[in-house]
Amino acid sequence: MTPASSKLSLRQHDFLLFAVMGILAGCGLIYEYLLSHYTARILGAVEQVIFAMIGVMIVSMGLGAFAARVFKSYFTAFAWLEVSIALIGASSVLFLAATTALANLLPQILMDTFSLPPDLIPRGGMITWAHRIATTVPYVTGFILGFLIGMEIPLIASIRETLYGEHIKHNTGSVYGADYIGAGIGAALWVLFMLSIPPTTAAVITASVNLLVGLLFYSIYRKRIHFGIWVVSAHLLVGGVIAIIALNGTDWDNHMEDLLYKDKVIFSYNTQYQHVTITERIMDPAREKIISMFINGRSQFASNDEIIYHSMLVAPVMHAAARQDNVLIIGGGDGLALRDVLRWQPQSVDLIDIDAAIVEFFTTPLIKNGTTVNQALLDLNQNSFSDPRVKTRFGDAFIKVDELIQEQLLYDVIIVDLPDPSHPDLNKLYSARFYAKLMTLLKGDGAIVVQSTSPYHAKNTFLSIGKTVQYAGFKNVEQYHHNVPSFGEWGWTIATKNGVSARSRISQIDSLKVDDGWSTKGVILAAFEFNKHFFDRLDKIKVNRINNQAAYKYHKDDWEKQQGIFIIEK
Repeated sequence: MTPASSKLSLRQHDFLLFAVMGILAGCGLIYEYLLSHYTARILGAVEQVIFAMIGVMIVSMGLGAFAARVFKSYFTAFAWLEVSIALIGASSVLFLAATTALANLLPQILMDTFSLPPDLIPRGGMITWAHRIATTVPYVTGFILGFLIGMEIPLIASIRETLYGEHIKHNTGSVYGADYIGAGIGAALWVLFMLSIPPTTAAVITASVNLLVGLLFYSIYRKRIHFGIWVVSAHLLVGGVIAIIALNGTDWDNHMEDLLYKDKVIFSYNTQYQHVTITERIMDPAREKIISMFINGRSQFASNDEIIYHSMLVAPVMHAAARQDNVLIIGGGDGLALRDVLRWQPQSVDLIDIDAAIVEFFTTPLIKNGTTVNQALLDLNQNSFSDPRVKTRFGDAFIKVDELIQEQLLYDVIIVDLPDPSHPDLNKLYSARFYAKLMTLLKGDGAIVVQSTSPYHAKNTFLSIGKTVQYAGFKNVEQYHHNVPSFGEWGWTIATKNGVSARSRISQIDSLKVDDGWSTKGVILAAFEFNKHFFDRLDKIKVNRINNQAAYKYHKDDWEKQQGIFIIEK
């Protein structure tokens, strides 16, 4: 009889415990990614939230590992640990959704309660505290869940030594080995599968695994577990909670998410890279609905004023180029910039976007319950992706442009319509190295334009983008701006490779060659004007490189200042 006091051999016990550790490590990593991803989605500041949540959970896991030593009955502690993780993991997404929705709904509740007029929205005081609590709760939830997950490794290690009846050499290292392998598998499952399914579903699947592992552990080691009937009852109760969330969680989450938007949410979905929300607003029954698109909570366009943004993006650069035969668009997966480009009757258009699911949504009718949910968007971009002259390439633009260079392609016009450099991964697409690649692709008499964030809200970022384009080798670099109601004051950077500047070229034409419904020659030329001292600090602005991440840092600081957050450097 072995010290394990079981029908299983020690080798079989080891196999079981290592398998359990690997599976639970995968679950733990999925929880980490799930909370980071979902919190970033509801709070909006993707880059800060993801890194902060991962950091919080790693620290709490370390503290949990220290705390595990207080347990004397390792088997009982482990059984209760898994049912606790399953309960918190399954309900965490809904809990975060509820607290965020309540914080956003509180002003309206107060207005209705005290019959306040629509223009007197409660601010400050209780409202401020509610939002602070809502932004803190995700990290508290992550800390608690991480703390519990951190106990798993030392408990498994202690259980092994109890079964062996002695100290085992390299015990902790063996358990950590299983943990690392399991975490790697969990990461693969997250990227390949769970990232594109509803977060409540991902939480339910992961929690179910925790629960099943807990039941398996109990069935094998039940003689060593105290209060067994309570352990089984807890597992059955949590199983019921998980079943309820599995049936209703996604609908509940969607309803609570709808409260985060001023307009009615008509459709939302997850892709491998981002969460997309489509809303509609009826201002006047006699007029068209206003359709808006949000990615990870950030506004991308509104149908009532997107014409302004896309006209100011496309019209100046098309008029500045000597020809408009071959055009490259980087980003622009909604097809709206493409729509405006096609008005010029180009011979070919290449479009690079990282997310094939976004392009598909703006290309193919999606029918739900007999209704084409994306019909308004297909009408908005005039089915531009169906044009035979358009070729889409999917992948990271930083790498994809290398393929274009290898194919020795050249373009008359290059349009860079990417999200702001709000994440280190996006920063490289605003770097001098990336712009140097684009210069290689541009014909000698061509022109390039870059979406350059807000010159009002993110001035340093705006200036850095312009300075970086110039550093990359473009001879004539200029910046311009215009008001887009959905965004506020917005800016672009335009450059030519040789000859005179874009502004000079536009000033020489008699009238615009293509009518896009918004731009005029006067509107475009006026956009190049800034106030007297706008560029005074340009010499102190850094060029954005991959290794210094200047644009990302400027963007982070600029928008934090807009929110009243100031960092005082000593």
